[in-house]
Amino acid sequence: MVKGTITVTNKSGLHLRPATELANIAGKLKSDVTIIAGDKKVNPKSVLILMSAGITKGTTIDIVCEGETEEADLKVMLDAIAGGLGEGGQTGESE
Repeated sequence: MVKGTITVTNKSGLHLRPATELANIAGKLKSDVTIIAGDKKVNPKSVLILMSAGITKGTTIDIVCEGETEEADLKVMLDAIAGGLGEGGQTGESE
């Protein structure tokens, strides 16, 4: 089991579009993946469950991966979130 921590920087958090992108990415991974946001633990392979966590901009989340490709899968998840999940460079923008 490996765990990483990241802060969500998308200006609207994990609303439908980025949640769908993250669920698509997570769905391709071999590891069991869990996102922990506060007291909620969710499976990011489901868009609806992921959105139910209410992850907003600035929320720090933990990603836990367990399986034979856990380290590579954790990197994929962290890189996807850091990259804005298809919404471009959200980090540091001021609007």
